[in-house]
Amino acid sequence: EADPSLRALESRQEEILKRLYELKSAVDGLSKMIQTPDADFDVTNIIQTDEFSPLSTNGADLDLMLGKDYGALKDVVINANPSLPPLSLLVIHSLLCERYKILSAVHTHSSVKSVPENLLKCFGEQTKKQPRHEYQLGFTLIWKDVPKPQMKFSIQTMCPIEGEGNIARFLFSLFGQKYNAVTSTLIDSWVDTAIFQLKEGSSKERGAVLRSMNAALGKSSWLVGNELTLADVVAWCALQQTGTANTAPANVQKWMKSCENLAPFSSVMKLLK
Repeated sequence: EADPSLRALESRQEEILKRLYELKSAVDGLSKMIQTPDADFDVTNIIQTDEFSPLSTNGADLDLMLGKDYGALKDVVINANPSLPPLSLLVIHSLLCERYKILSAVHTHSSVKSVPENLLKCFGEQTKKQPRHEYQLGFTLIWKDVPKPQMKFSIQTMCPIEGEGNIARFLFSLFGQKYNAVTSTLIDSWVDTAIFQLKEGSSKERGAVLRSMNAALGKSSWLVGNELTLADVVAWCALQQTGTANTAPANVQKWMKSCENLAPFSSVMKLLK
């Protein structure tokens, strides 16, 4: 019969070997994650595994996203300068109308002397006039002399959200799209690039952005992933506003046509004529 002290020693050795094996596995796993500081991070696979749901699917729960208001119609009110209309907000409005029952209205503030007829009718005609409580969302655009677009959702309690990109992010979130961290970051990056470099930047900055877009669109039909995102909406509108659409490189031209084949973009194209 084996000595109890020897059995205890063997048992202890097995436990030590087991822990060493677990430690080795952990180190092997960490070594695969380590990247050199200047290494390019290929996010293609991460984006492709993200779950994109087409914008044409059923509407998300607005009460869940915006808060329950016990029967009161939720109102989004946007102030914008007619000298530089926020085209991305008009595209998103059209997309929202495909998903929800929207009560749309356009008004002119006293700070503005005159507004072109096409901007006064930028939402078209309200096809069906129903009682206010039968709509899901109120969308009011006020042409006003403001330096940048401003939006309020809760008129009484909310400070205005400023900037076309920030308002576009809020409105696009109403589709209930869920992205992983990498995809969300890339979308935000393209939105900022479109606003601050493509729309407001120098000609040199615009050229650099167009080259980056052309490279990205050589790998995918859309700027991020395989479905239309906010990045496409804001970038397309920025190109229209800067007048660089006609001089864009081949992949960008092809992508622009894909956007314009969608009804919300084509309606804004009519507005620009």
